[in-house]
Amino acid sequence: MSSSPTLTPPARRRAVQILATGGTIAMRDGAGGQVLDGAPPGSLDRLGGACAGPPQTVMLKPSVHLTPADALELARLAIAHAEEGVGVVVAAGTDCMEELAFLCDLLSGAEAPIVFTGAMRLASAAGADGPANVRDAVVVAAHPAAAGLGAVVCFGGQIHAARYVRKVDSTGPLGFGSPLAGPLGFVDEDRLHLLGTVARRPPLLPEALGARVECAHIGLGSGGELVRLLAAAVDGLVAVLPGAGHVSPATLEALAAAQAKVPVVVVPRPIRGAILRQTYGFRGSERDVRGAGLICAGALSAAAARIKLLACLGANLDREEIRQAFQPDDL
Repeated sequence: MSSSPTLTPPARRRAVQILATGGTIAMRDGAGGQVLDGAPPGSLDRLGGACAGPPQTVMLKPSVHLTPADALELARLAIAHAEEGVGVVVAAGTDCMEELAFLCDLLSGAEAPIVFTGAMRLASAAGADGPANVRDAVVVAAHPAAAGLGAVVCFGGQIHAARYVRKVDSTGPLGFGSPLAGPLGFVDEDRLHLLGTVARRPPLLPEALGARVECAHIGLGSGGELVRLLAAAVDGLVAVLPGAGHVSPATLEALAAAQAKVPVVVVPRPIRGAILRQTYGFRGSERDVRGAGLICAGALSAAAARIKLLACLGANLDREEIRQAFQPDDL
């Protein structure tokens, strides 16, 4: 662990480009919560010359309206700036921010960071959080100590690795957390306090995100019908399993049949946990799940696993290459 207590002098700051994509941060009362403009609100004057120029509006959509093609376009633009040594702040909607940030992290090999942020309250609301979040994100993107972070989410003063971040509150201002790993650091008084990093991995290079990947949430009484229906219509499947990777015998049979057709990635339903290996031995336990050849990714949320599988398929990886790509995510 290391800590960087202050923002370095202006001459040493990295230039920052803000990319605006819409979302709550660009919405105001009186318009039914509609996107009005892309410029994130709030003064950045105290940050001096950190910003390379005015915010660039890329698209104006709630994040749930973004397509995989939109997400790939945004990721490529952000990475292009980062590869030129410019820190990037992406102001986006929070509903699908996990997916957007993790896609950038999967594709980027640049040293300059890509920092996602947004707002939980409309720009015109009392206590609007957008201005402070943008300022904090610029601090992170500009700081030399953030080199090599990859993509992160900066929200409510906390910094979260894209690989582990989850939206943990649908309405409160501290909307994001990292239940598995905890935050990488935090920002206060325009100062970056970096407590740790995550290991970077070789970037994926998808040509497109045109595959169809869906999620099947398995629960009490699930008998495999949903798995069978999805497996017949998709190119890849993410199954969310109760506990530490446990299913009913009928669901196990359906998952085993599905993985003979398409790649099937399994993740645990608890927000902090893993797919076990040999603790339980009942039919449908983790031993059977692993024995069926399913790809285990206990460190990832369902949203992250789906985006990674989309990127793997878009990069034309074969089944074994996909398994190897997910291997570091198998705790």
